[in-house]
Amino acid sequence: MPGPVALPPGVALRAPGVDGVEEILSTDAIEFLAALHRTFDGRRKALLTMRFDRQRRISLGERPDFLAETASMRNDDSWQIAPVPADLADRRVEITGPVERKMIINALNSGAKVFMADFEDSNTPLWDNLVQGQRNLRDAVRRTIELSTTGVDGTVKRYRLNERPATLMVRPRGWHLAEKHVIVDGQPLSGALFDFGLFMFHNAAELVARCSGPYFYLPKLESHLEARLWNDVFIFAQERLGLARGTIKATVLVETILAAFEMDEILYELREHSAGLNCGRWDYIFSAIKKFRDDPAMVLADRALVGMTASFMRAYSLLAIKTCHRRGAHAMGGMAAQIPIKGDPAANDAALGKVRADKEREAADGHDGTWVAHPGLVTIAMEAFDAAMPGPDQIANKRDDVKVGAAELLDFGPRGPITEAGLRLNLDIALQYLGSWLAGNGCVPIHDLMEDAATAEISRSQLWQWVRSPYGVFDDGRVIDTDLVLDMLAQELNRIQETHGSAGRYDIAAKLVEELVINDEFVEFLT
Repeated sequence: MPGPVALPPGVALRAPGVDGVEEILSTDAIEFLAALHRTFDGRRKALLTMRFDRQRRISLGERPDFLAETASMRNDDSWQIAPVPADLADRRVEITGPVERKMIINALNSGAKVFMADFEDSNTPLWDNLVQGQRNLRDAVRRTIELSTTGVDGTVKRYRLNERPATLMVRPRGWHLAEKHVIVDGQPLSGALFDFGLFMFHNAAELVARCSGPYFYLPKLESHLEARLWNDVFIFAQERLGLARGTIKATVLVETILAAFEMDEILYELREHSAGLNCGRWDYIFSAIKKFRDDPAMVLADRALVGMTASFMRAYSLLAIKTCHRRGAHAMGGMAAQIPIKGDPAANDAALGKVRADKEREAADGHDGTWVAHPGLVTIAMEAFDAAMPGPDQIANKRDDVKVGAAELLDFGPRGPITEAGLRLNLDIALQYLGSWLAGNGCVPIHDLMEDAATAEISRSQLWQWVRSPYGVFDDGRVIDTDLVLDMLAQELNRIQETHGSAGRYDIAAKLVEELVINDEFVEFLT
């Protein structure tokens, strides 16, 4: 049980003691969290129930479409989002990573315009990670964050912020996740409200005093009603903390296929607080597989063959640009997960060439910025956008030529090929990522890519679908069944253990992958 924290009535803290918990979970901070929970948790749970109801209808054959009830709003050209602050005007390159202290310093110093500090897919939600992450961000906001490390040779290396760090944004967890360590009136607090509430409570006023503000990325939204809930949370928090309405700004990650049908609506709900939309490409692929897991016509090929040039991916990217620019909002591109490859110049040049081509395509399409996962990619991405975007954004490029409807968003293209190499890659990535995630590291370099939870989600959802689909057949004619997958799972586990030893919790990861594959009920999120 943590140290001297005076808990308000109705609140229990079921967590191990960690350094600094009393600084972050002060009595006033906990009271703020409890107020958020009591005001909004009922609506959150009702919206999650709506997700399950929608999934049942899709599994029975319903196809998503643009909402008839909001057509008049979509057809209304008169409304725009509120202007963004000066430090969010130019977002041509953003870097992301977990809320680990060294990562925060290096990312803020990377030369990127924005750093998104992540409590979600690249952060294992261990109690210590969450508490220390909040402490790290508090210190970063105040420009006091420092770190000293000692190498094996005794050399001391010191990390501190430079004179012009990137603008800070924070990604809380999604609506679906609970924070089991904080209990309010007998129920666990929402992970989203925990992450958001603590950052707001400790840093909002300080950020405003520094001519910035509390800026967020919102993950995993599936409807405009979920955006409306966030907007109401923002209004409540600003009033409670004495901030002007509209101080908070938030970019929504369009990383579910259902949200792609409601981009206008999401911007409208958040129009006082919106900072645009982002194409969260990897989670979007996972969402497409998950939502249509029971539809034989919606079976994707090997994950390595599904990129931003796939029909349904390109359609959603272009629609995001058109929708955002029509409303005066930034349309942010997706993640380049590559990391520099040491010791192999040819492989490194090839990897960086892929990044350059990806970013040049995004800039040419009209995106206003993009994401990278490693400081070594900032310059490449910056050059691509500098060449295509002399101003701070491309919002004036309305892309009226783009015509995307429901058919285009659902055009998964021809099925296959599905290969043994592709299946083994899914097993390999799922095992490596989950083994590291279970050991406390949610941001993992695998095969020269910086991976987060979305990568394991794609892998395990494809495995689940391939086993059950009549189109789950290798290109050589072999049928993919449970026995085949489990046999290859054992082989991949042995290979990973021989290569990596006990660096991760791979045995437990293998059991989890097996359960996810053989369970006839699809688990919505492995996290």
